[in-house]
Amino acid sequence: MKKILKFAGYMVIAIVLIAVAGISYITLALPNVGEPENIKVEATPERLERGKYLANYVTVCVDCHSTRDWSILAGPVKAESLGAGGEKFDANVSFPGSVYVPNITPYHLKNWTDGELFRAITTGVKKDGSAIFPIMPWESYSKMSREDVYSIIAYLRTLKSQKTDYPERKLDFPLNILVHTMPAKATLGTVPDQHDTLAYGAYLVRIAACKDCHSQANKGKIIEGLEFAGGHEYTSPNGGIIRSSNITSDKETGIGSWTKAQFLSRFTQYADSTHKQVAVKRNEYQTIMPWYRYGTMKVTDLEAIYAYIKTIKPVKNKVDKFTPAELRD
Repeated sequence: MKKILKFAGYMVIAIVLIAVAGISYITLALPNVGEPENIKVEATPERLERGKYLANYVTVCVDCHSTRDWSILAGPVKAESLGAGGEKFDANVSFPGSVYVPNITPYHLKNWTDGELFRAITTGVKKDGSAIFPIMPWESYSKMSREDVYSIIAYLRTLKSQKTDYPERKLDFPLNILVHTMPAKATLGTVPDQHDTLAYGAYLVRIAACKDCHSQANKGKIIEGLEFAGGHEYTSPNGGIIRSSNITSDKETGIGSWTKAQFLSRFTQYADSTHKQVAVKRNEYQTIMPWYRYGTMKVTDLEAIYAYIKTIKPVKNKVDKFTPAELRD
């Protein structure tokens, strides 16, 4: 009996040592995407113009890295907070931990090299080599062209410097371990000829991370067969649960019956000078879709996105877009 207990004790110790070794490797050796490139991005007028357009209206970097007014439908960005970060993800929005969206103005980025910024945007690794939690869709950004990433970097350097600092993130176990495994090396793409409408639309949809929000996921992985079919759940800033829409070409539950004119109207209404903001009270329907940003995209780009989305395989998936807090289980 003593021998059995002794053997069992050794087994427990071995398992603990293996677990400690595994965790140590993950936390100390990962992420491993390589050193930042030694690059210097020249801020040409063309890059500044392209970067401003992408960061504001396509990849919408400044939408996430600013604070939004959730008392208004679609939460327009508070102009005075542009790039200063501050949105908080914690238990109040069903997030396993506490993460503040960081400041991306020159106040915070002044000591970052262009190579470090490039690595962060395209691989999900910070200046200090730690992993960026994929609230930021760096995996989608990793498919951008090198020149488009350069343009965004050049533009971010021109933002008004704002002095804001936030607490370090805290992730619940085991996410605080798993986050180290998430970054990956970039697989950069190219910008298709804009006359190739479908290819260019696919590129825009990819770097705008449409699939990330409009697909259901399980443990961070998109469920195969439900790409773009909506139903991804988010805790609303105003209370309750909101779900992303089905944007496949299914005519009953998606947008397959939408005409191009209807699609364009849905987006551009937020950029119309006659648009009236709608107040949203606590526990009323709210949308986190950055309509005010996407609404200012070039019409030709929206047309390309529409053309590509119409080619997406129809998936029948009816989405209940909002569940008030008092009706949740």
